[in-house]
Amino acid sequence: MKILLAPSETKREGGEGGFELESLFLSQELTPARKELFKAYNSVVTSGNMEQLSKMFGLKKEADILKYTKDISHAPTLKAILRYTGVAFDHLEYENLDAKAQEYIDKNVILFSNLFGVIKASDQIPLYRLKQGEDVGELKPQNIYRSALKEPLDSYLESEDILDIRAGFYDKFYKPKKKYTTLKFLKNGKVVSHWAKAYRGIVLRHIAQNQIENMSEFIAMPIKGLELLEIREGKLKQELIYQIEE
Repeated sequence: MKILLAPSETKREGGEGGFELESLFLSQELTPARKELFKAYNSVVTSGNMEQLSKMFGLKKEADILKYTKDISHAPTLKAILRYTGVAFDHLEYENLDAKAQEYIDKNVILFSNLFGVIKASDQIPLYRLKQGEDVGELKPQNIYRSALKEPLDSYLESEDILDIRAGFYDKFYKPKKKYTTLKFLKNGKVVSHWAKAYRGIVLRHIAQNQIENMSEFIAMPIKGLELLEIREGKLKQELIYQIEE
């Protein structure tokens, strides 16, 4: 089973070594698209145009903006699952998982990056900043990756069960052409957004700890604080609806 996960705009600083674009997941298929976007990104971040940088980064304070105005071609790297922070990643608590659960995450989680397209949780990436939905210079990441991703990712996922816990925005990058499963979280009968991010991380942690191999095992897995209310079947999308328990 493979899990599709959205990134976070906030990221942990630090790292070691030097970044290699060609080391990322699906390198042969995606390196040309990545190079095009990466060149445009570095051009903007080193331009000194604060108005453009503020828009692309989604930041207003100059001190915050300046943290990201460096060429990242050979910048220090961290494992992607450690680089990203935010609600889902905080509740995943990757660093507190045992080695076997971490290995499961590294192998089975596919992250959708606005700058790099799709990457494995284990891929080494530099510190960068790119607001969801923003252009990179004249380029729209979702347009570049939509065509570049389809064939290689369809092929990669062909024999896998797919759990899609991305934000809906990332459908613009890729939408599975085979059956896949999404999650919806309710509290007091209402769909939640902030808590949905938290429970995506919680669910992923449970999956890794239980070494889930397919969707049947996942559906049968109890998750503390959640009750499975309903399974809605569509043409390709299967939606699991959970009630958040008090």
